[in-house]
Amino acid sequence: MLRFNLRRQISNFTGTYRRNVHSGLEDAGPMASRLKSRSVVRFSGPDTIKFLQGLLTNDVRRFGESSGERTSTIPTPNMPSVSTPPMYAALLTPQGRFLYDFFLYRPTRPDEKLDRTGSGPGSDPGCDGSVELFADVDVAVLDELLETLKKYRLRSKVDIENVAEEFSCWQRYGRNLSGSSSVGWGGGVDRAGESTASGNKYGWQWYEDPRLDCLGYRSIFPSDSTPPLVEADKETDESNYLLWRLEHGVTEGSAETPKGEAIPLEYNFVGLNAISFDKGCYVGQELIARTHHRGVIRKRLVPLRFIDSDGKEVNQEIAAGAEVVESGTGKKIGAVSTALGSRGMGVMRVEEAFKGSTELTVNGSEDVKVEAIKPTWWPVEWFQQDLSGVASA
Repeated sequence: MLRFNLRRQISNFTGTYRRNVHSGLEDAGPMASRLKSRSVVRFSGPDTIKFLQGLLTNDVRRFGESSGERTSTIPTPNMPSVSTPPMYAALLTPQGRFLYDFFLYRPTRPDEKLDRTGSGPGSDPGCDGSVELFADVDVAVLDELLETLKKYRLRSKVDIENVAEEFSCWQRYGRNLSGSSSVGWGGGVDRAGESTASGNKYGWQWYEDPRLDCLGYRSIFPSDSTPPLVEADKETDESNYLLWRLEHGVTEGSAETPKGEAIPLEYNFVGLNAISFDKGCYVGQELIARTHHRGVIRKRLVPLRFIDSDGKEVNQEIAAGAEVVESGTGKKIGAVSTALGSRGMGVMRVEEAFKGSTELTVNGSEDVKVEAIKPTWWPVEWFQQDLSGVASA
């Protein structure tokens, strides 16, 4: 198994990450990580889409439509020619603060595959209009999330099940992800194609990450099998996926996005394709819509790099919640939300963070300087003026 000499100790109470880490993964080739920080929930029943549509920030009605020509899968022999891409969404408090995030998947329907004999199309969907969706969610808040969903369910005809024993979440990321010609199950068995022909349980496939292209591919797979395209020497610890996200400034889960406190627009959920402004009402919509239509978000989640006075990366432990201040004046610019070795991210005042003349330090550790790095995926309109890519000490 590929390793980067990472030793992970996570404090469940402070969100502090302690590591001896490789400072970057810029040149790392394709990697895959089983995300033990995520669990899998299944929704089923005729009211599934209606139920989630009234709760989540994104337009779940898309899963009730015909697949048409939409596809975000890696081309794989014998897989359905069309499929519905996954969706990223969030559940908020009535006041519009973040609670939980969801990656939603719709498994391939029987009529989109061959029947069990492989000689003809599969059967039509159930006559009761039942829909089945899966979601990967933060394992740390799974019980609480399930309880919350069941409180909202009331009389809706939807079943909500924890299927963490049956399915696992995986992420495939790094450089040179495209161009693979084999599904890579090993042993000459194409289980993904076999599922399409025979209707067995292996009908799962990689999808482009619904947030950003730079994050690679994501999906859920049966826990008792290794996903396609995951060679033994390319499977790596989940901490490398965390580092990959830190370098791109992408939060995930309720530990990195403070539950009941975080404003989704400050954590860039619009840029991560997690919010629909056309879908109608959902829990917490009023604050989101009002803030969005004002047009100015003064604070945003930003990738950070910790360096010394000579510009060298430092692996000094930086605790989540540490303040980032302007050197000399002590003015607070933001706070670190997550840190791993010399990398981190934090919600910062955008204008001050990206001023080339601004020197940033960690409050109480003035020998640690902070670089605020402009993500390449940020839309131009997020900047109020022409700013350089890095503000550094």
